[in-house]
Amino acid sequence: MTAFLADSDPLLSCERKLWGRGVSFLAGVDEAGRGPLAGPLVVAAVIFPPYSRIPQVNDSKQLSPGQRTELRAEILAVPGLRHSLVSLSAQEIDKLNILRATHQGMRRALEELKGLEYALVDGLPVPGLPVPSDAIVKGDSLCASIAAASILAKVCRDELMLELARSYPEYGFERHKGYGTAAHLEALRKHGPCPEHRRSFAPVRAALEPAIRQLGLGL
Repeated sequence: MTAFLADSDPLLSCERKLWGRGVSFLAGVDEAGRGPLAGPLVVAAVIFPPYSRIPQVNDSKQLSPGQRTELRAEILAVPGLRHSLVSLSAQEIDKLNILRATHQGMRRALEELKGLEYALVDGLPVPGLPVPSDAIVKGDSLCASIAAASILAKVCRDELMLELARSYPEYGFERHKGYGTAAHLEALRKHGPCPEHRRSFAPVRAALEPAIRQLGLGL
């Protein structure tokens, strides 16, 4: 049975303040995958209808994979929910850098939500958003809409990494999801990067350098 946040729960304080000011369509936005050496960056945005019954969400990093998957289903089952998911490839990240890719992903995710009036953004302020916004450091543990976005983004990205693990089994993506674990770094040294590795990230560049030297191209 789904457990819901109480109306007085501190996680709803940001939403209640804005709903009370007449803002009906406010989105929480968060990302998953800034730190990994491989795979996409995924950004999610979530709009809960004003004063709706919201599942007991939490920062996705504080939840087990099973809890995240269960909560994703409960979030998507909220009547009237609006959400969007945007994925940026390793190549896009290399072209833009990870910060600009994150900002672009957040802009794109919000632009997909029709009628949006306001955004609650995890972390520091993001330039160029399509609506007014509040930036909330550690927002995924302080704001229900951002926490929900963090769950949708994380579950989506993990599923994408499982797909990549089938295409590139030598790297163990199903275990570490592209993060720079010792096993992943060893696989990088042994096999070199695959097309899904972010070449702008230092450990991936380091794995490329021996091949570059062998070709006599310098560094």
